[in-house]
Amino acid sequence: MEKPISFQLNGKTTEVMLEPNQTLLWVLRNHFGLTGTKYGCGIGFCGSCTVLIDQEPVRSCTLPIGEVAGKNVVTIEGLAKDGKLHPVQKAFVEHDALQCGFCTPGMIMNAAGLLIKNPSPTTQEIKAGMENNLCRCGAHVRIIEAVHTAANELKGEK
Repeated sequence: MEKPISFQLNGKTTEVMLEPNQTLLWVLRNHFGLTGTKYGCGIGFCGSCTVLIDQEPVRSCTLPIGEVAGKNVVTIEGLAKDGKLHPVQKAFVEHDALQCGFCTPGMIMNAAGLLIKNPSPTTQEIKAGMENNLCRCGAHVRIIEAVHTAANELKGEK
């Protein structure tokens, strides 16, 4: 049975009438046309579907839309502000921290969440924080470098 579900989506108050058990991933992609969030494994393992919910990285492929009621959801499309890339997005481009690009939105969202919690992570902390987002292309070294660069930019360092 459809119910009204209100939440913030990329900075805008949103209300939808949906079955509360539909997954957030498919609502984002099919209802809102936000296709940057990717379907990877469908079981919350690979991280391709990662979004931020109340500034925490969350796998959207297993999360029912009903659980985001009253919360703040940010997708890869909502990370940039006023036409400027978020420091994590910018650093991924600068370090070529992608190859096929499929995992990149989830990697960026996970890294953004990591830097919210830990603005000055060590290499080990970045590895641990990014460990559960999978990249089959092998861009891991460049991803770690990009997270370091983004951390420095967010702190106002170059």
